[in-house]
Amino acid sequence: MSTVQVIRKPTLRLHAADDVVIAARPLAAGTRIDSEGLSCTDAIPAGHKLCTHTVAKGQPVRRYGQIIGFATNDIAPGQHVHTHNLAFDTFERDYAVGVDVKPTHAAPDPATFMGYVRPDGRVATRNYIGVLSTVNCSATVSKYVAQHFTPERLSAFPNVDGVVPITHSIGCGMDSNGKGMDVLRRTIAGYVRHANFAGIVIIGLGCEANQMDALFAAQHLDESPLLKPLIIQTEGGTQKTVDAAIAAVNIMLPQANAMQRTRVPASHITIGLQCGGSDGYSGITANPALGAACDLLVAHGGTVILSETPEIYGAEHLLTRRAVSQAVADKLIARIKWWEGYCERNEGSMDNNPSPGNKAGGLTTILEKSLGAVAKGGTTNLMDVFQYAEPVATKGFVYMDTPGYDPVSATGQVAGGANLVCFTTGRGSVYGCKPSPSIKLATNTPLYERMTEDMDINCGDIVDGTVTVEQKGRDIFAMILRVASGEPSKSEALGIGQEEFVPWYLGAVM
Repeated sequence: MSTVQVIRKPTLRLHAADDVVIAARPLAAGTRIDSEGLSCTDAIPAGHKLCTHTVAKGQPVRRYGQIIGFATNDIAPGQHVHTHNLAFDTFERDYAVGVDVKPTHAAPDPATFMGYVRPDGRVATRNYIGVLSTVNCSATVSKYVAQHFTPERLSAFPNVDGVVPITHSIGCGMDSNGKGMDVLRRTIAGYVRHANFAGIVIIGLGCEANQMDALFAAQHLDESPLLKPLIIQTEGGTQKTVDAAIAAVNIMLPQANAMQRTRVPASHITIGLQCGGSDGYSGITANPALGAACDLLVAHGGTVILSETPEIYGAEHLLTRRAVSQAVADKLIARIKWWEGYCERNEGSMDNNPSPGNKAGGLTTILEKSLGAVAKGGTTNLMDVFQYAEPVATKGFVYMDTPGYDPVSATGQVAGGANLVCFTTGRGSVYGCKPSPSIKLATNTPLYERMTEDMDINCGDIVDGTVTVEQKGRDIFAMILRVASGEPSKSEALGIGQEEFVPWYLGAVM
């Protein structure tokens, strides 16, 4: 005898003013939606939109109570709303700076975690030694060094999480004094200074545009027992450099291993917020649940970094309303205007998103995607706005300007000081991020069950109706504290994260 699953709500209405509802499961044509007083005239895939009343061609369509696009044809009640009848267009947004700013309240019982306290007071969630390359030409040598330190060789250093190569594909063929070089050097220096690295060996070739001495001078870095620069051409080639780097790491290992986890306030946690492979449920389940967890962390004195400027486009007015000052709002608006010009100069479009996978999951326009994406940042005040890879020196909810491409965006956040990453996904992502652990949040139950080895938390039970956004936010916050204390995330257990250092490349390749 078969068991029939009864789903009480076939659709989800997100706001009273919405023109669409969201399918909570696949809906066949003819399915009756009693709560809306209509029947589906089209088949509606799970996570996709169903029109609830007539929308004339050219009229705006709303979801979350906000405009997500404009009808390209007349749309009748019961029809599927997607790329065939809805499109992006520009419209004026009311920035209303500061109208949603509210008093902040500290948590009465501050949360704690077990972290590594560095001699200078920085607090780490992991304890790595890094091998960084200044240029693509030294990437292989950097990897050879890290490969030497097998689990067997590191077994004598149980408090060291590993020796990880941080390599990339640029560093030459670019203007030595240009904006792109400034960004690359700032990003590398952010990793050099990152709390999760106990020590760093940095390796260059010798003739590259990103010269070692210029990097150290520009970023005020100084050689020390825990920061060793090596140049392949000076050392005498590949093997001699590998040997010298291994010797340097061997000197660092005992000092790194001497570190012990101690109980520290959750205020020392800085989270980079990411979403990738988003779907129609992202803005309903995982993103707002992560936002609830972020509100908790901010109440406990921590920091959360929202980013991906092309993927908050069309929702930036929701952030300016939370800006604590006109100056903070102006920083964000300036970045939006820069991106509009950047896309125009490169013959692109701000509506280059959503990706094909996002569209298959139910997202139609960048406006719709952005409105769901900003939910990751919770509801607290916007305290400051930072440039890419700039050190984040402000507590609370902040913004960092980055591209929407997840590895590039997260690289900037980690360079800015994020010692943990939370990553929501509806289609499935396997992103890891050494030296900062990455926690994956699935937006729907089928994804969680299909990719359980990669997903840390299932947020699909929100749409299933068995848990609230607030309850799931508390679950996420509890996991943040556990992972910050050393519990491996799923991506860490799989060994993912040493290929994901992708600095933002600006300028011509020459």
